[in-house]
Amino acid sequence: MKILITGGCGFIGTALVYRLLRQSTDTVINVDKLTYASNPHALEDLLPHPRYMFCRVDICDAEALAEIFVVHSPDLVMHLAAETHVDRSIDDPRPFIQSNCVGTSVLLHEVLRYWRTLPEQKRQRFRFHHVSTDEVFGSVPEGRYFTEDSPLNPSSPYAATKAASDHLVWSWHGTYGLPILVSYSSNNFGPRQFPEKLIPVTLARALSGQSVLLYGKGEQQRDWLYVEDHVDALLAVLHHGRPGRAYNVATGVLRRNVDVVTAVCAELDRRRPRRQGPYRDLIRLVDDRPAHDRRYALDTSRIRDELGWRPATDFAAGLAGTVAWYLDNTEWQDAMVKGQYRGERLGLGQPA
Repeated sequence: MKILITGGCGFIGTALVYRLLRQSTDTVINVDKLTYASNPHALEDLLPHPRYMFCRVDICDAEALAEIFVVHSPDLVMHLAAETHVDRSIDDPRPFIQSNCVGTSVLLHEVLRYWRTLPEQKRQRFRFHHVSTDEVFGSVPEGRYFTEDSPLNPSSPYAATKAASDHLVWSWHGTYGLPILVSYSSNNFGPRQFPEKLIPVTLARALSGQSVLLYGKGEQQRDWLYVEDHVDALLAVLHHGRPGRAYNVATGVLRRNVDVVTAVCAELDRRRPRRQGPYRDLIRLVDDRPAHDRRYALDTSRIRDELGWRPATDFAAGLAGTVAWYLDNTEWQDAMVKGQYRGERLGLGQPA
């Protein structure tokens, strides 16, 4: 099979490309604009690879996308390309609207036009898998879980643009019959994640002796999914999911942000002790993010019952491996920052 992946140089995309090239016979066409959070160097050890093609293309560029479909004729499309950081969306929502809303609409238009040209057998096999987030549902009260059919109620500009892209995907299915799949994922973590997200920014700031910032009192609850388990789920949905259906992907275990940050500090204490005292001494409470959702929780009954997927990595093991990787690859984080992000707090300014 030929699988076209948008955003294949991002955190989840990189893990997905690695998996496909190392553990399948599929060909991968990676379409990525290479924004600040993309990391083309993460895939360098796979190059040159006879089953890998990279196209530096913005998904808002309809002409370039059309050419890619003509040249490569993919069997499946996995749409991961998106602006993703909530704090950045608070400072400037415009790139999120452009990439997540406009970009998804342009991609859908070109996918539909391509799909309609396919011979019957290939058209029946074709799937468009849209990768979304639990943040589109907003905050859920204690004791409750969102199902795939829960109404979307986003709080941040990021979540609103992802929800908009979800609606576009569903409308292309309902109006035009495009065979789509949608997956909603909880927070991901693991190696090679851009250092503005909670776990890698905690590592970066702690190792440099800076204060580790915790929003509010750190009581926000999230479900932390190891990225390799997410890749397992994405491929299960892609190959075995029912067209026109959504699947929640999560572990079912919630943790407070304060407990996640404390666990990172404890792992650093174990692996690289600090002369001045435990790393938790660096934790500092700061004003909360505007409209910060309190709790995300997904009901994963559907993907477990229909597709047999379950996470294989518990949080402690995943965190230990993640911290070890960052300690062994400090030059990677330095190269990723490229002078654009030094661990400072974002998301406090007025929209640009």
